Amino acid sequence: MNTDRKALVYALSAVLLWSTVATAFKITLQYLTPLQMVAAASSVSAFVIGSWVLLQGQARHIWPTLKKHPVYFFILGAINPAIYYLILFEAYRLLPASQAQPLNYTWAIALTLLAAVVLKQRIRKRDWVACILGYAGVAIIATQGKFDSFAHIAWAGVGLALVSTFLWAGYWILNAKHQSDPVITLFLCFALASPPLVMAASALQGWAGIPWQGWLAVSYVGVFEMGVTFVLWLYAMRLTQNTSTISTLIFLSPFISLLLLKVFLNEPVGLATVAGLALIVCGLLIQQWQRKESSPPPAAIEPPSAP
Repeated sequence: MNTDRKALVYALSAVLLWSTVATAFKITLQYLTPLQMVAAASSVSAFVIGSWVLLQGQARHIWPTLKKHPVYFFILGAINPAIYYLILFEAYRLLPASQAQPLNYTWAIALTLLAAVVLKQRIRKRDWVACILGYAGVAIIATQGKFDSFAHIAWAGVGLALVSTFLWAGYWILNAKHQSDPVITLFLCFALASPPLVMAASALQGWAGIPWQGWLAVSYVGVFEMGVTFVLWLYAMRLTQNTSTISTLIFLSPFISLLLLKVFLNEPVGLATVAGLALIVCGLLIQQWQRKESSPPPAAIEPPSAP
């Protein structure tokens, strides 16, 4: 198998796995609180990614990498997984997954706005078009097309979902400033964040009464949303000769995700949700076409998660 075919296999595998996590989030939240969920899933992810680093013979680079920029990695770990996933899971708790998941896909638009503020990057005309389309899609999803009354909108859930997109965008901006190995960086983030998250969950909520179904579901989230899928996507982007083609595949994920939510959770997917998601994806495709470069994956709520 040549490198382009390998890249396609890795990318499609990542897209299919990311498509399942919105369903996994909702199932897990039937058994665990958002704090318990992020603590347990982060611990699983730290173990999975750490095992990968060990198998690749890269473990010797962990301590020197951390020692060189300790504050940086503690800040990254505080953002992702700690604060980002706490907010994301709470958004999923408050909203139907069919609404929370598309909202999370606006993180790339949030990245454009945040980069303009933090990095002083110029926003081009097509970026503004993408922003308008994306947030028009958000408005349609949040209101479900009922613009005559706003009383039915779950403002807290919508707000948290949008805040999570800016946290995820901020994480990638900080991540881009350093040249550390991305897998080691991800491992350090989860390894540093997991102990305080577990201690907080133990002290505030405990772990008693969680059935095996809850542990299985949260383990799935830890392995595939936060761990293996990221590695698959990373290798796809490294192997491909056409990053634009590969990165465009990620836009299949939200539509597959809506189908899975309908099949496995019987969650209604309204026409307004599909229309809003279509606008968001159109905006993201405009950005993708304009820049013709790879982007980090969204949180498949995909979230995101959600790449």
